[in-house]
Amino acid sequence: HVHVVESGGRLVQAGGSLRLSCATSGGTFISYVMGWFRQAPGKEREFVAAINRIGSITLYQDPVKGRFTISRDNAKNTLYLEMNSLKPKDTAMYYCAARRRELSTSSYTKQEEYDYWGQGTQVTVSS
Repeated sequence: HVHVVESGGRLVQAGGSLRLSCATSGGTFISYVMGWFRQAPGKEREFVAAINRIGSITLYQDPVKGRFTISRDNAKNTLYLEMNSLKPKDTAMYYCAARRRELSTSSYTKQEEYDYWGQGTQVTVSS
């Protein structure tokens, strides 16, 4: 069974930075496409960013482009999301997800394409 655990979320002021981490165990991390999703209060969960197995391809939701950076360390079985210039609208529960097999990049944004999910880490940005 693959276990996915996010960490790093906390309260931060607008304009600040955070780095989220996602650790996996019980599987072969390097074989997974990895993604970050978020869910704000009262809203549906949405795609944030994704990265292919070797880290050569990344994809971002438009509102976070230029502010967020997704990366992975396959030696440590860990995914990261570096978030800069945070805004109150970035406030959400952030989820890490893993997909066992590679897929077309056009599908990276689709939640149903991911096999494993963490419980989430809360990011709150105050104005």
